[in-house]
Amino acid sequence: MELPINSRIDEFNYGIKSTLAQVLALSTSYLLTMKLGIDQMTPSIIIGAVTDSRNNNNNSLSKISEEQSSWIGSILYLFPPVGSVFASLVQDRLGHRTCMILANVTHLLSIAILLFADTPKLLYAVTGLMGFNVGFINSVTISYCGEVCDPKLRGLLLSVCSLFYFAGYLFITTSYAITADWKLSVLFTVAIPVVNAGLLFQTPDSPMWLLSKNRKEEAKQTFKKLRGGASEENCIKEFQDMILYTSKMDLIDSPTKETKSNSLSDSFYNFIEPETLKPFQMLVIITFFNNVLSGQPFVPYLMSVFDTFKTPLHSAWSMTINMTCGVLGNVVTIIVISRIGKRTLTLSTMASSIVCYTCIGIVGRFWSPSLISSWIQLVLFFVSSFFSSMGFVPVMWILYGELYPMKTKNMGAGISSAMFFITCFLMTKFYRNFETLVGFYNTFIIFGVLGVVGFIYIYYKLPETENKTLNEISANFKRKSTKINIQRT
Repeated sequence: MELPINSRIDEFNYGIKSTLAQVLALSTSYLLTMKLGIDQMTPSIIIGAVTDSRNNNNNSLSKISEEQSSWIGSILYLFPPVGSVFASLVQDRLGHRTCMILANVTHLLSIAILLFADTPKLLYAVTGLMGFNVGFINSVTISYCGEVCDPKLRGLLLSVCSLFYFAGYLFITTSYAITADWKLSVLFTVAIPVVNAGLLFQTPDSPMWLLSKNRKEEAKQTFKKLRGGASEENCIKEFQDMILYTSKMDLIDSPTKETKSNSLSDSFYNFIEPETLKPFQMLVIITFFNNVLSGQPFVPYLMSVFDTFKTPLHSAWSMTINMTCGVLGNVVTIIVISRIGKRTLTLSTMASSIVCYTCIGIVGRFWSPSLISSWIQLVLFFVSSFFSSMGFVPVMWILYGELYPMKTKNMGAGISSAMFFITCFLMTKFYRNFETLVGFYNTFIIFGVLGVVGFIYIYYKLPETENKTLNEISANFKRKSTKINIQRT
């Protein structure tokens, strides 16, 4: 399945103006993604506040049981599939920009409700709304970023999107570590959707979406702006490739076909075709192993995890350092992804996390508890967070926006995001039960062994997509599917 890294970088060398234009267009997506990181870490802050000795104004939260905590920590992952599927159904009709405006409004609404939440039931409701936002905006930003970036910058700029995601984690955890007040920490985050409201006015619609709506001239002008005002001669090849890619939806120059292709039954029929189904199957498996090695099941209980390591460092600050490692890892991704490719980056970082998880489990199980062993476990956890955010976590989200053909791109990104969050919900909700069954440190060993299985699968199945146009990536899966069918016959 491997595609070698394409060396045709000069074909997409539009210059610094193009880079700045694309970054400006993605600024809305970046801030929305930062708010998603905040939303996903907020339940961890709330659960951690229950046991934080520094929090003196926590009477209502102190009544939350362990079962209620597990729901507060996991219900956020139950509703993103709803948001993802909803996004897959509406963004073809409304466009990415309109969907981003809706997402910004719901972000502000969730903050307002959260500030008055003081009972478990209200926390369930608001985390459900936050979960819907997470799924909705994930699907929209993945497809939007994949469509507006040129092949040379797509991996890098999508990695920046992941950087803002981890920056959201860091923002809320640092705020709580300093203030020891989770509601005040949430209040600080209102600045992000407020700033984003202004940026939404300059956010263009995707040229591919405009092409799919038979607005070819508008798509061409938007495309040229996104390439920094490049001459038609310099960008005509990529634009023609974009036309070819979008023409597979059978929409361009055919208004009568648009109604047919927009039907729900047609969409699902297209989804089960091999060029869509094969990448979907691969991404579902990658998503599972990504969750295992990225520490996702631990996220709502991070303060408890760090308390178990028994280091002198307060768990709130440990959580902040852990998120800092995530941000630093993503910075490295931005630097190296275009040089070594997504495949090598994924495999090398997976191997590193496997080693870290296995070592944490072995040290905890077989090394007598001491200050040194506690620090070793904590540092290994930090290192694992660094490598996961440097490689396989951001690459997975990039693949969501790259692997699907145009006719099922939005639906594919939406359903893939939904599968990610369903996996998150199940692994988070039942993590405590699993830990009770096998033991805290055995959990790390089991995750490490599962990671080895995932490494072998990805080694044989994951193609290289760096510096490939979306049309080339889609054509690769179509060729593979055709070869398989020929061999079977």
